[in-house]
Amino acid sequence: MRRVSIAALLLALAVSARGQESKPAEPALPQLTAQQDHKLMMDALGIKSLREGANGMNRNAPNAANYDEAKANPYPDLPDPLTLKNGDKVTTPEQWWSKRRPEIVEDFDREVYGRVPKDVPKVAWKVTSQTEDKAGDVAVITKKLSGRVDNTRCPEIKVEIQLTLTTPADAKGPVPVMLEFGFGFGGFGPRPGGPPGKGATPKGVGGFAAAGPSWQQQVLAKGWGYAIIVPNSIQADNGAGLTRGIIGLCNAGQPRKPEDWGALRAWAWGASRALDYFETDKAVDAKQVGIEGLSRYGKAALVTMAYDPRFAIGFIGSSGEGGAKLHRRNFGELVENLTGSGEYHWMAGNFLKYGGPLTPNDLPVDAHELIALCAPRPTFISYGASTGPGAEGQWVDQRGSFMAAVAAGPVFQLLGKKDLGTSEFPEVETGITGGELAFRQHKGGHTTGPNWPTFLAFADRYIKLGAAPQ
Repeated sequence: MRRVSIAALLLALAVSARGQESKPAEPALPQLTAQQDHKLMMDALGIKSLREGANGMNRNAPNAANYDEAKANPYPDLPDPLTLKNGDKVTTPEQWWSKRRPEIVEDFDREVYGRVPKDVPKVAWKVTSQTEDKAGDVAVITKKLSGRVDNTRCPEIKVEIQLTLTTPADAKGPVPVMLEFGFGFGGFGPRPGGPPGKGATPKGVGGFAAAGPSWQQQVLAKGWGYAIIVPNSIQADNGAGLTRGIIGLCNAGQPRKPEDWGALRAWAWGASRALDYFETDKAVDAKQVGIEGLSRYGKAALVTMAYDPRFAIGFIGSSGEGGAKLHRRNFGELVENLTGSGEYHWMAGNFLKYGGPLTPNDLPVDAHELIALCAPRPTFISYGASTGPGAEGQWVDQRGSFMAAVAAGPVFQLLGKKDLGTSEFPEVETGITGGELAFRQHKGGHTTGPNWPTFLAFADRYIKLGAAPQ
């Protein structure tokens, strides 16, 4: 009996062990700090150290931001937007579209903003509410929308893009729409694009409150609509969020590779998905949708305009380094600021190289070529004044962005459009708006608010109410 009992026990134990066998546990999604993720990227690139960025808060710091024009251009030679990599000159629009433009896009993809994966999941848009109200004297219809991204590949990560669309209630047909990268609701973090530590205030709030009608009211008065997309609903604005959001979803929650997209490119992707929705909404003239943003969202607006030719017009507010400002300039914010752990998430991982073993002069492209990618569509570059009462400050480098716009001019000319028409830096509140490239500084600080009337007058040449088929 004892032998039988032992045998039965061994058999029972074996069966029990087999029953307890299970598949290996799925690895937990990493939750890294920005510093940890930044270090992983440095290790992937073999970078041991990075140069320190400019200090915009302490003029006595060893790395104090430079505001001396005599020291501002250590690398004065810019890449030629109309010279192919084989040295041949681009002399026709066909050569631009088929050869040179793809070369520039490839360089920005690989080295600056990162590549959008070829298999980004689809977005399903749903109207979550629709209300009728009045904005000033204009009756409007406002739709709140949720763009849910298919997360089958990684159910732990959910991405729902937040979008609102407001159009005149009495519109006789589809209307043009201005799409803004908005700050959303609630608190605000560090001042977007400004020196670290300064508080942020959104347009039309607190210190930046504008007299007269809001930009939304100005747009509605023209019979247009407006929309606001919330970037943080697409991708978080910090390095710790890179394993979440649309970037994390595409990577199944794992850290980025050096060529993967950063937040600016992700936000631009989200704006393009909003435009996809507009193409299905009979209230919107989807061929006349503009893009606008301020500061870091000004960078995103310029990236959106450059990459998606469906956007008809761009209003680029105080975009600075990583936007319209030349990377090769030593003035205010620098490439090295964007490669540190506080801002690197905006860019591709490969961009870190240019704040470490390489210099900004080693970049194969510069901001003037990003502006050139917007050609031939009208592009308005907006800043606040650098000095004077209520000034925006010099951190964003207004002059460096003007220089970039001047250097983008030959591409606009090649495509039969007008450039700025001058290389002389204009006085504050002197708009250069005679061509498809436009530039203006206002006295209102870190906002696009005071430039809206000038932008809308500029846009009147291109955006026409009732232009869409009825």
